[in-house]
Amino acid sequence: MEATAYVTDRDVATAVFLATTLQKPLLVEGHPGVGKTEIAKVLARILNTDLIRLQCYEGLDASSALYEWNYPRQLLHLKLQEGSATPAAERERTLFSEAFLLKRPLLAAITHPDRSPVLLIDEVDRADEEFEAFLLEVLSDFQVSIPELGTIRATYRPVVILTSNRSRDLSEALRRRCLYTWIGYPSFDKELRVVRARVPGITERLARELTAFLQSLRTRRLEKTPGVAESVDWGLALVALHADHLDAEVVQATLGCVLKDERDHALVSAALADGQLPAMLAVGN
Repeated sequence: MEATAYVTDRDVATAVFLATTLQKPLLVEGHPGVGKTEIAKVLARILNTDLIRLQCYEGLDASSALYEWNYPRQLLHLKLQEGSATPAAERERTLFSEAFLLKRPLLAAITHPDRSPVLLIDEVDRADEEFEAFLLEVLSDFQVSIPELGTIRATYRPVVILTSNRSRDLSEALRRRCLYTWIGYPSFDKELRVVRARVPGITERLARELTAFLQSLRTRRLEKTPGVAESVDWGLALVALHADHLDAEVVQATLGCVLKDERDHALVSAALADGQLPAMLAVGN
């Protein structure tokens, strides 16, 4: 995984290896911005296959995740068939064929034509419990039932990665069907390796100071604690600004890359004005 610039540890790498080897879904939990979604993207690149993403949200239903019929195309087809000698039963059968089927992410993953894709079910904790129950059949048997077409089974079983920010507890039934791994906030050394790997052109001094500052922020009581994604975004922004080290002026001007809450912004701005930056940059050194 590190060959694709994804810095990880042995536990996560082992969980990913077992998920692909045993063909079991992998549930990845952790704080926002620690690289859970990135696992699926990296895995797709490693396996040289397609990434199919289902973004979960409150109110997501089976039809939006599985399939829908293309009603406008069906109506057009009916209009073109007006006056045709084709029997009504035959015309109806044609209407509910794969030619008029709109495949949503789950069906697209199950019917992938030539190899196993990576199916990312992102932020599954945002979906309703009813949708979570619907997922059980898909994740157990990798098959779905369409009344007009019958049961469709996966020829190439997708590699499934589910992510959760733990905004609500997932059911035991779903957990039992998955392997599991947790990604926490990184240590100083791991985060420094991430910054080095993901921010081209960053100087060693800036990488270490940026990492120290993020590590220091996570010790404070913030409304929105920044993750590794913010570290990378901030590093890219600082390189774009040709910065090679951090000072209070640079940090203040770019704080919006890291903190996304007004109260947090005010709290850290006050710390900078109070001369606390040197102490924050000393973390890890």
